[in-house]
Amino acid sequence: MMRLRKFMLTLMVGAFALISEFIFHQSGIAYLIVAVAGGFLALIMLIDMIKTLREGKYGVDILAITAIISTLAVGDYWASLMILIMLTGGESLEEYASKQASRELQALLDNSPRQAHCLRDANVVDVPVDQVQIDDIVLVKPNEIVPVDGVLIKGNSSLNEASLTGESVPVDKTIGDELLSGSINGDQAIQFKVTKLAKDSQYQLLVNLVRQSEEEPAHFVRLADRYAVPFTIAAYVIGGFAWFVNKDPMRFAQVLVVASPCPLILAAPIALVAGMSRSSREGVVVKSGTTFELLAKAKTVAFDKTGTITSGVLEVDGIFPYGISEEKLLSLAASVEQESSHILARSLVNFVTNRGLPLESVSNATEITAKGILAKIGQNKVYVGKAALIPDVPKDIKTSQTTIYVSENDIFLGYITFKDTIRPEARDTMAKLKALGVKNLLMLTGDKAVIAKQVAKEVGITTIHADCLPQDKIMHLKEVRKDDRPVVMVGDGVNDAPALVVADVGIAMGAHGSTTASESADAVILKDDLSRLSTVVDISQDTIKVAKQSVLLGLFICMILMLIASTGIIPTLLGAIFQEVIDTVSILSALRARRDVK
Repeated sequence: MMRLRKFMLTLMVGAFALISEFIFHQSGIAYLIVAVAGGFLALIMLIDMIKTLREGKYGVDILAITAIISTLAVGDYWASLMILIMLTGGESLEEYASKQASRELQALLDNSPRQAHCLRDANVVDVPVDQVQIDDIVLVKPNEIVPVDGVLIKGNSSLNEASLTGESVPVDKTIGDELLSGSINGDQAIQFKVTKLAKDSQYQLLVNLVRQSEEEPAHFVRLADRYAVPFTIAAYVIGGFAWFVNKDPMRFAQVLVVASPCPLILAAPIALVAGMSRSSREGVVVKSGTTFELLAKAKTVAFDKTGTITSGVLEVDGIFPYGISEEKLLSLAASVEQESSHILARSLVNFVTNRGLPLESVSNATEITAKGILAKIGQNKVYVGKAALIPDVPKDIKTSQTTIYVSENDIFLGYITFKDTIRPEARDTMAKLKALGVKNLLMLTGDKAVIAKQVAKEVGITTIHADCLPQDKIMHLKEVRKDDRPVVMVGDGVNDAPALVVADVGIAMGAHGSTTASESADAVILKDDLSRLSTVVDISQDTIKVAKQSVLLGLFICMILMLIASTGIIPTLLGAIFQEVIDTVSILSALRARRDVK
């Protein structure tokens, strides 16, 4: 809006200059009006340029400043006015183009839930979404947005989750199904029990990611600015040579007028915002342009196994109680695991619930990263997780499957094994990544080597590191050679969060993954679909290609026009008009990054 006001003010200056020149025949006043406005704008640009240089970035505003001063110096104030209109109009056009490019991202912010219909003492009370508490019962009317995450307890409906997952087909929900905040209810009123506060719910997480993506500067903009040094030198050399040969300072002004900096200023960031918008439509939120640039050049991709390469549908395979019944072992384990967001926990809780077994209340639940959960049931301390924290696990227990062990007051009670299913899209995703230039595919998993090798062989991964703790994953990522970087890490759990931070690009499977993983990541796959990984790599490569093409196209046109202008063929006023044409071409070229991958 500020840029639009500046543009309107410049048009007003032009109107006053026109009135002075052609109605009152006061060319001196017209020159003065344009000179004051041009000098003021040049001063503002000079201050901004100094700030840019202090930040370690190169800028090309000096070309615009020089063009304004040189045209005023030779008395061609109409050309100066046209440059002013071009600069302020270009900024307004940039603002408009950026808004068009980021419409999908902004729609998420605009649709953020603000109120919830809570049932209090049999009455429906509207409360701010931030005041909704866990276990509250919330009513969602037809076509309303689900305000917080929860579990459906009354009614059936179809919900549109497009803003969260990119999937436009409504999803049927029945009693017991999970509801995600931000999804839009269908034609039936429903009631659900709140499982997460607003600040921890899926939609608010997504909104925070979008805000980060808008606020974080793009590294590629700095890369584009590096073109500014040779381009600026070329413009001064061509203009200075033309002035020297013809002994006419007008030639210098004519060259500088067509030396448009806007392809550098506008094209790259607009292309990146457009690409981020496109990836959002595909169900992937990318936080910054830096992530796009690194993804486009990625040579190594490392994967966690459980919940990432596997579908996340773990099934209880074997129940082995020691001194208690199967039902008691399952009930204790599931009661503790209901406090966890890990894929094993969800599977176990669903299995126990479907068998009709009761879940007991727990307190003081503590998740021990990569090991398990410790909690109290009554006065008893119950641990569910890996065998490492249980002192008396029988040594004759041998299993190659994913296993959780259960103890009560440090006494071993038994173990439960799980079988996992590989995502149907996993193998094709690996093949597509290789086709996109990814040379190395790694698996970093806390599971045993036997299981890891089976999964890796089926999906096409050759390098495996099993039995990994979080620090082991970090070590393996750091050991990736410089020639095999950038390295991308894909995971979904709390134990993956440190590795996501260490990798050049961290990508979280956020549909069912932990909030910690999503917040640690540079990008989040919102739909439970691993193929979105190859899609976002494809989008990033296309976006960076479009950004570079748009920059170089604009600079090429500028160079041609500068050479022509050095001969004196292009008047300064016409050259200023040509600048606007170059800006428009660069912006329209950059907006190609919004197009969907075919």
